[in-house]
Amino acid sequence: MSKLTPMMQQYLEIHSQAKDAILFFRLGDFYEMFFDDAILASRELEITLTGRDCGLEERAPMCGVPYHSADNYIAKLVEKGYKVAICEQVEEPSEAKGIVKREITRIISPGTIIDSTALEDKKNNYLLCIYNELNSYGLAFTDVSTGEFKTSQIVGENSTNILMDEIGKINPSEILVNNTLYKAEEIKNFIEKKFQIQLSPFPNKYFNYNDAKDKIKDHFNVYSLTALDLEEHILGIRAAGALMGYLEETQKTALPHINEISRYDVEEYMILDLSTRSNLELTETIRGKEKKGSLLWILDQTITAMGGRQLRQWVEQPLVDKNLIQKRLDSVEEIYSNIILRKDIEQLLKNVYDIQRLISRLSYGSANSRDLLALKQSIGILPSLKKILLQCKSSFLVEIYNNLDLLEDIHKLIQDSIHEEPPISLKEGGIIKDGFSEEVDQYRIATKSGQEWIVKLEMEEKKKTGIRSLKVGFNKVFGYYLDVTKSNIHLVPDDYIRKQTLANSERYFTPELKDIEAKILGAQEKVVQLEYQLFQDIKNQVLAQINRIQAVAKNIAFLDSLWSLASIAYDNHYVKPVILNNDEIIIESGRHPVVEKMMKYNEFVPNNCSLDCKDQRTIIITGPNMSGKSTYMRQIALIVLMAQIGSFVPAKDAQIGIVDRIFTRVGASDDLASGQSTFMVEMSEVSNILKNATSNSLVILDEVGRGTSTFDGLSIAWAVIEYINDLNIIGCKTMFATHYHELTVLEQQLQGIKNYSIAVKEGKDNIIFLREIIPGSADQSYGIEVAKLAGLPAEVIERSNDILYALENKEDSLKHQTAICSEDMMVKTKKDQSLNNTNLTLLNYRKEEVLEEVRTLALDQITPLELMNIVSHLQKKLKDSGVF
Repeated sequence: MSKLTPMMQQYLEIHSQAKDAILFFRLGDFYEMFFDDAILASRELEITLTGRDCGLEERAPMCGVPYHSADNYIAKLVEKGYKVAICEQVEEPSEAKGIVKREITRIISPGTIIDSTALEDKKNNYLLCIYNELNSYGLAFTDVSTGEFKTSQIVGENSTNILMDEIGKINPSEILVNNTLYKAEEIKNFIEKKFQIQLSPFPNKYFNYNDAKDKIKDHFNVYSLTALDLEEHILGIRAAGALMGYLEETQKTALPHINEISRYDVEEYMILDLSTRSNLELTETIRGKEKKGSLLWILDQTITAMGGRQLRQWVEQPLVDKNLIQKRLDSVEEIYSNIILRKDIEQLLKNVYDIQRLISRLSYGSANSRDLLALKQSIGILPSLKKILLQCKSSFLVEIYNNLDLLEDIHKLIQDSIHEEPPISLKEGGIIKDGFSEEVDQYRIATKSGQEWIVKLEMEEKKKTGIRSLKVGFNKVFGYYLDVTKSNIHLVPDDYIRKQTLANSERYFTPELKDIEAKILGAQEKVVQLEYQLFQDIKNQVLAQINRIQAVAKNIAFLDSLWSLASIAYDNHYVKPVILNNDEIIIESGRHPVVEKMMKYNEFVPNNCSLDCKDQRTIIITGPNMSGKSTYMRQIALIVLMAQIGSFVPAKDAQIGIVDRIFTRVGASDDLASGQSTFMVEMSEVSNILKNATSNSLVILDEVGRGTSTFDGLSIAWAVIEYINDLNIIGCKTMFATHYHELTVLEQQLQGIKNYSIAVKEGKDNIIFLREIIPGSADQSYGIEVAKLAGLPAEVIERSNDILYALENKEDSLKHQTAICSEDMMVKTKKDQSLNNTNLTLLNYRKEEVLEEVRTLALDQITPLELMNIVSHLQKKLKDSGVF
């Protein structure tokens, strides 16, 4: 260490304060990186790696970026998951004794970045902190770019699964955890793999209850946590206090825009697990992870970034409170029904900037004068907005009207003080309007007078010397000077003092010119300093009213979200759903909101749905692949979810009984990273549904059991239907799509089960999917026809028909079937033998399956009626397989 140069010693000492971050070390006009940081940054940023003498035998690896464009480089590193520590010079070099004093002024991480170019306008950027104690969790998360701060806690038997659901809902970009959770390898690894986020351990001392409580009280300026409704929220307090400690350590500033902490319980909203969020494609598509094609893509026509973030939250957490749902629906209806109101809101909101993130930049000290002008323009629409809301009747719109602060004092302050076209930099002057500050005006007069003196001096010197080409010039290095060409040097007076020699001229100055220069430059320097100080004062006056401004921002975001739901309802011919007090779901001519939008020529086929927890709680849907079973079930789930968001729905009529959860098990996917096959993933998801569904839930199951052998899968699917349909176990509303036609007999055996199928029109050589759901079961699967539509080779299709014919008719040979092509008899014989073997194998398998069921019967525990049903079931199996 002693061999290092003093500057390198300073660098390493400062870096030790942020070991897990890349240190941007300010040297003049650059941020420099050294040693391992330089090697890493040069690779990730694709910038040149050089070296610098550091006192050691080998030069230290070095790379750097200009300070004025550092934000772009920082954003790239943060996007890749790195932390960046910003080290600034905190004293003027001219005043330094020895090495200029430097300090880390901020640590930027994925969860604390506020650069607007690195953030999605309509998506929150959350930093999540999790405290784990036994089988319980405390949560706290914040978006430092908007000031939002929330906390919750999860306790109970299923707490870990609920935690995963919450992480999926919050979708954080960074997660802090206590050591207990960090050392819980199974949970830690699952979170990191599932959400592609590396967990960061935070020291246990920050999770101490008393310290956490004190941090919360200090920051939010309350005497007791009772004022924040947190007194009994022990785990949430630990997480929230630790999160505040992390912000203090990394942000190095007070963060006045984080001035409210909200407590919530997960039961306040519809619970949606990870699988359901993915399968229903609420905010992004499964394959492309894109917004286009998701439900949010349809619903989000918000005009402001604030409204976009608000609406995303509504989609992520549908309501379960009938009163709140109804209030949203009524407000959407009022905007929907009043075209003038709808157009006026649209025109006004087009003038609103992202007030929440503007205030955040002011709080961080990174805002400029143009940000204040954007704030002024945004709040300038408030009087007009309040005027158009005056006649509104729905409760939420009335609340917005009553709570809408016009912020006239802030508008006037910015209007009177900030120049309409200021420079980006705060240290160039030209920020403050004439007339706002008498002192600024005086310095400007002095500067202007000085310029007039310069013009007058040049004319006088030309006249006095006779040098007509003489000019008074200026540059930042030499200041003001008298420029004389070489041909006129003999005319230069004795009182001219040489300043600089050029190839074609000489430059001079005089005592009078030097005096004028001092006055001009002194006035310019002082006016710039004074304008900068005035800007800081104005900014602080604005920040003093931060609560009022944030309240206005929330009202605008809320109104924008309601407007968006009203607009998409009008544009797409949605209807207002009726929210019921019972458990029924009745939908007439329902449509899939996304699929119909993606289709051309309005060719989507609407369908009805009727579900309750009594006579028709389980619907078994059969029909061929590609016929629309999955689309139909998803559209019912989405219509219910949209209604509980407070949105109109794509249907002719909809009556929705509130559900507490929606579960979906749709499609086939594996999880090879954790060693789970497609079938294991399917069974895990089904297990989660069976353990957590309640009688108030809506369950969507598609092709359960298809990932294993025919008989195993059929048995599992059968048992799952019985379990969910049983009123003594779950008895919730369920839609079950399947290719196991054997399951359709359950309609006669169990109360509450009804069969439906997708209508198909058969042609001579093809089939047409009518996309219409009708009562009754399908009589066949049309799998080969679907394979034909998918483009399988003709030889494969013909061979499939051969095999199907043999299996269905139990023939001993294929002599009556048409050969695939003009093959010789040897090939034909091999085909016949293959099919005979297939039939024999299936026959033996079915016999053994029946025998195994008989062996395992617990006869002493079965009633006569149950035994009759079992025998009937076994007889059907043997008949279907051709045994007798």
